[in-house]
Amino acid sequence: MTNIILCGGSGTRLWPISRSLMPKQFVKLFGEESLFQLTVKRNEKHCSEKFIVSNSEQYFLALDQLEEMEMEAERYLLEPVGRNTAPAIALACLALAKEEMVLVTPSDHLIKDVQAYERVLQEAEKLAKEDSLVTFGITPSFAETGFGYIEAGEESNVKAFHEKPDALTAQKYVNAGNYYWNSGMFLFKAGVFLEELEKYSPEIYESVCKAYKNSQERENLIRIKHEDMMAIAEDSIDYAVMEKSKRVKVVASDIGWSDLGSFDALYEELEKDANGNSLNEKHISIDSKNNLIYAKERVVATVDVEDLIIVDTGDALLVSKKGSSQKVKKVVHEIKKTTQLHHLHLTTHRPWGTYTVLEDTAGYKIKRIVVKPGKRLSLQKHYHRNEHWIVVSGTATVRVGDAVKLIRPNESTYIKMGEVHRLSNEGKIPVILIEAQVGEYTGEDDIVRLDDDFGRDEEIKG
Repeated sequence: MTNIILCGGSGTRLWPISRSLMPKQFVKLFGEESLFQLTVKRNEKHCSEKFIVSNSEQYFLALDQLEEMEMEAERYLLEPVGRNTAPAIALACLALAKEEMVLVTPSDHLIKDVQAYERVLQEAEKLAKEDSLVTFGITPSFAETGFGYIEAGEESNVKAFHEKPDALTAQKYVNAGNYYWNSGMFLFKAGVFLEELEKYSPEIYESVCKAYKNSQERENLIRIKHEDMMAIAEDSIDYAVMEKSKRVKVVASDIGWSDLGSFDALYEELEKDANGNSLNEKHISIDSKNNLIYAKERVVATVDVEDLIIVDTGDALLVSKKGSSQKVKKVVHEIKKTTQLHHLHLTTHRPWGTYTVLEDTAGYKIKRIVVKPGKRLSLQKHYHRNEHWIVVSGTATVRVGDAVKLIRPNESTYIKMGEVHRLSNEGKIPVILIEAQVGEYTGEDDIVRLDDDFGRDEEIKG
């Protein structure tokens, strides 16, 4: 069985923790493992291969986090632009044998009852072997209005899919006993899914086949061309196939599931202190109760407050009433108009390492850069800034123009505006340096990339 792991999405409802360059599936919300890593671990014993579908940015995050686990994926598929779940799953299925069993899982869900999960997987696999398209219906624990519902009939058949209901209708669904939350997890044969996609959404099927035929494949990496991806209609697997097919089965799944789709949902899953506040070593509480406090850098002190969501990430602060956190996506909409805070954290992960913005003001920017052993930045130049590099640790190999030299701790170099340059780490330990950018414009898009080891598109900066 192959586990298709969907890594798309930016998790805007968990901003400012989740950003497009570090979405919630790669954030370590629970201990030392991310939701992505928990997904991989949970399915490792059931699936012989991991097939990760992502964009270029998340590909490198997945590589890093699998390396932490001393694992690697058998295949990757990179989408230059997202077109929802139906095309993503279809492109992956085209790369597999028709009889291959496929377990499709989002990478950002939490499942706490692993034993129950294993039982429903076994049940779903039996149905999938009979050429059914199996969806996992989550047994509802309350009348949730934020999820779609699956109405089950006899012998695991699906009678209907229902859109997100109002509160009264949701309660009726829960009382009926045969309605389940739509989890977005599926199990089927690759060929059966493609047959149903061709039958019920032939335009998507044809454009997906064309995109896959024109894709660039190197070793275990499949890259879809931008123009081919844009030609595919955007649609979910539910609308494109599941709501139309006569082969759909549902397996009732009481598995301790959460999609962590809001801070209210996250609060329910976090450990609490005696006053109902989420546990956080940075939090000082004076007569405060039932608050979600998320802070990693600065101390957050609360006095006589209740039922709040307070999220501090160093460069952004969110304060919300509990019960209102679904409106966070409206905040992100406003932020996009004026800043890059929806996109970047203070620390940004790149395929070669990380950079942390220490100060950013008119005329200059200061960064702490960490380059992993054996990695190097792209060969590049800038039109609007000069750069000063001061090495703190390790030995950097620096090319400026045609000259190449070694820069050791407490040594520095200067790159004039417009000069072609590159930083490499040929040593065994990380290179850590301080970069001071000086110029009228220091935005991340002031890069002309001339050569890149990671095959990144020009619009991917850094």
